[in-house]
Amino acid sequence: MEKIVQTKYGKVEGFEENGLLKYLGIPFAAQPAGELRWKRARECEPWEGIRPAKEYGPVAWQDDHEIDQGSDDCLTVNVVRPREGEKLPVFVWIHGGGYMCGSCSDTLYHGDSFAKDGVVYVNFQYRLNVMGFFDFSTYKGCEEIETNRGLSDMIMGLKWVHENIEAFGGDPDRVTIGGESAGGAAVVTLMAVPAVRGYFQQVIAESGLCNCVMTPQMQRKNVDLFLEGMGWTEKDLPEKLYQADPFDLIRAARYQERVHQYRWPGIFEPGPVIDDLLPERPLDAIRKGCARGVKLLIGTNRHEGTMFVRPENTGFPNSWEMVRDMFEKNGNSDGFEAIKAYYDDPAKEEYGSPFVHFATDYVWEMPSIKAALFQGEYADTWMYRFDFVSASAKESGMLASHAFELPCVFDVKEHEFSHFFFDGESEEAADRLIREIHEPWVQFIRDGKPDPAVWPVFKGEIPPVRIFDRETRTENLDRRELLKVWGDMRFYEG
Repeated sequence: MEKIVQTKYGKVEGFEENGLLKYLGIPFAAQPAGELRWKRARECEPWEGIRPAKEYGPVAWQDDHEIDQGSDDCLTVNVVRPREGEKLPVFVWIHGGGYMCGSCSDTLYHGDSFAKDGVVYVNFQYRLNVMGFFDFSTYKGCEEIETNRGLSDMIMGLKWVHENIEAFGGDPDRVTIGGESAGGAAVVTLMAVPAVRGYFQQVIAESGLCNCVMTPQMQRKNVDLFLEGMGWTEKDLPEKLYQADPFDLIRAARYQERVHQYRWPGIFEPGPVIDDLLPERPLDAIRKGCARGVKLLIGTNRHEGTMFVRPENTGFPNSWEMVRDMFEKNGNSDGFEAIKAYYDDPAKEEYGSPFVHFATDYVWEMPSIKAALFQGEYADTWMYRFDFVSASAKESGMLASHAFELPCVFDVKEHEFSHFFFDGESEEAADRLIREIHEPWVQFIRDGKPDPAVWPVFKGEIPPVRIFDRETRTENLDRRELLKVWGDMRFYEG
């Protein structure tokens, strides 16, 4: 494989590192600067000559770990591949971060372990927070601000992969898209996006917030709080929005994040909205067969909510008063007592509190089970649950929390988060858990299925689930009571 590759828009020159070829920071769309900041992704401008592709591009505007960083020049894609091979399977990773922060340049997501296993690994950046996902279409005078800007970046990124990956040795007909948290939500959402049908054949959804989609009218509840954080009224739009410093916008978005549960308990952060790009809620569309033939590997972590349910500035309800308010505001008052009885159970104290358990099921577990059940009618589907509680996670009270599987998926031990997760564990235990998670991910990407001898498809009244723990195993988990108690109650979907 040559270091210089001809793409649709021009030639790029990569480099070799640790026996892998890497092509970093390649533009896949016109950069959303100036008038394009509030527009959907536009086609990339071609370039003359050979463009160096040897470093990651700037991150999208954000305040990750309270550090202000970012640029409008953020729509770039990265490719990592083995030195040899053609028509290789492709894995496209969409990073998480609550649609608020995150980047491809995080060393956890460099993807070398997948390329070493014979996969062409791709990741790309997309606009975040206010610039990417806050919807202003319901405000007077904001008609020129286009909806689903961040989602349009993902669509353009997948289009780039479809049109260019063969030049990098990848097979455009063997593409798996994957992601965790907001990235997991994104890949489930993309299953329902007509514009990307045929661009991928398989999906890996880790801890995806499958219901993090709203109508523009419903998302307005969050955007009103953002305006409050800016000290604006609707009359200040769109002029002040166009003139504002990105970091001032992000600070107001963080204000919205701090107060939104106290105004609208159970509401999600701003993400994709229903519009012409996404004409129907993903779970509803999947239930009808919108992603027929697309294989799905999906799962959650046992104690997702420990990262989000807090005594102050909570990310989801932290009291029965908040839960009751959530149910009343969504016309589900009749279901409250059954939910309270289900979660207010001393036998379930392993979750830290009933509200951690409630949030885990409401946000992640129950919607992911539904996604698996619905898609399982149209394509082979597999489900997992990550139960491993490391010594440090037990000591901190985080247990098997959100994102804790990522060091294992990416086989990365030298990372700040990996160091925390594996602290107190033996090298043997860490290597075993990495092997038991990373290898089936590679098998699925490469062969279209994990090992069927140990991980059967998600079928039957009590379907099999792969449990990653100190003793990894497959169990037939009976979640019928969970599904029954939640029924078809809807929250913030109107």
